[in-house]
Amino acid sequence: MVLGVGLAGCGDDDPFARYCDEVADQQRPLTEAAAAGPTRGLLQALPSFRALQEKSPDDIADEWAVVVQRLTVLDDALEAADVDATTYDPAQPLEDLSGEDAAAIRAAASGLVTEAMRTALDAVQQQSRDVCKTPLSL
Repeated sequence: MVLGVGLAGCGDDDPFARYCDEVADQQRPLTEAAAAGPTRGLLQALPSFRALQEKSPDDIADEWAVVVQRLTVLDDALEAADVDATTYDPAQPLEDLSGEDAAAIRAAASGLVTEAMRTALDAVQQQSRDVCKTPLSL
């Protein structure tokens, strides 16, 4: 049993290499998403962020959790209100929605403009530049 556990720890499964490979794989979709604007771009980037979170090394996992969780809450609120995330604009009023749906969307969107979200986004971008030598287009 001990031998099996010891051998499982050996090998060339470098979490940083896996993460950097994923960063490279996500460059194009992230660049395309960024062109959609701040909030729409982040929502469009959510699948890429989930992929990056899945491959992230432990030292950046908490930051990816913040990014993905906050965007997922907004995406879920938009979906529940039957609002297309690709056309959502936080600057536009949510007049056609029930008060409850509009409030849920506003509350979820407010989670994107917090110090915790800013810090998490800065950290994942810094990690990408420093470790992977590749900037994330956020």
